Amino acid sequence: MKPPRRSTSASHTTNIRPAPGSVTSAPTPRATRSAKRPPVVIVGTGRLGGALGLALSATGWPVTLHSRGDEGRRRIAALGLKPSTPEDLRRARLILLCVPDAEVPRVAKELASTLPRSVALVHTAGALSLQALGEPRGRALGSFHPLCAVSSAHDSLAGHTASISTRSSPLREVLRHMAEDVKLEAIEVPEAHRPAYHAGAVMSAGLVVALADAAVAALGTAGIAPDAALRALLPLMRSALRGMDARGLAGSLTGPIVRGDAGVVGAHLDALPDDLAPIYRLLSRRALKLVSERLSPESRAALEKRLR
Repeated sequence: MKPPRRSTSASHTTNIRPAPGSVTSAPTPRATRSAKRPPVVIVGTGRLGGALGLALSATGWPVTLHSRGDEGRRRIAALGLKPSTPEDLRRARLILLCVPDAEVPRVAKELASTLPRSVALVHTAGALSLQALGEPRGRALGSFHPLCAVSSAHDSLAGHTASISTRSSPLREVLRHMAEDVKLEAIEVPEAHRPAYHAGAVMSAGLVVALADAAVAALGTAGIAPDAALRALLPLMRSALRGMDARGLAGSLTGPIVRGDAGVVGAHLDALPDDLAPIYRLLSRRALKLVSERLSPESRAALEKRLR
């Protein structure tokens, strides 16, 4: 990946530039590395901010974490990361906003009013468009959303995916290089379709937890204690995920739907309480669409009738 080039254009697509004093012709290996890994400040010291800070620091990125509160500064110290100084903020080429979604517009506005336009602002909120960062006004704006359920700053991001959005070609290069270094596969999300993208992400993570809760409740109807039910179901869920990874969605589906067993499906619906049966019915209809071509017309019709 070539380092971003300096441009005389005032367009917001040219604002990730080499740091002042860096070599712009016949760069040395050290200068090339610096251009590919510009100084980064992470604003926010929660789980995601900490995880990104640790991952970037481990791969040689010059990264600092910014917090105004004592608790945040204690978290930075506990992670062994470097706290940002006012000079770090001014010299940064990229600021990652790892703050709650509702805080992004306010924090972005505050930073934009005090920092030079050479500093790109990038949020990490999957649900927010670039508009949450305000008007570009000559500044590169972007989003970098790791598709990873980060429950601790020490969680690894490697092997996951990051969705990227920006109108700046140089910033896109930097974000892609960032993803590559921390072993995230990068995908680009069109701004107009961000709500649908984020809904899918939520269904695959947070709502999977809610689905597990419903499954635990179903076992509870059979008299199995919640802790025992979860211990029994987690390995089953992992085996389903391994199957999807190896054979795709339709190829990994198991259970009465893929067997065309309407009698078992009917027994399940009769046994489930009123708050769980609709969940089972809705997901079973989805499963039927996945495998309908593999079923006989009679089996498919019987399942469709039972799932109405």
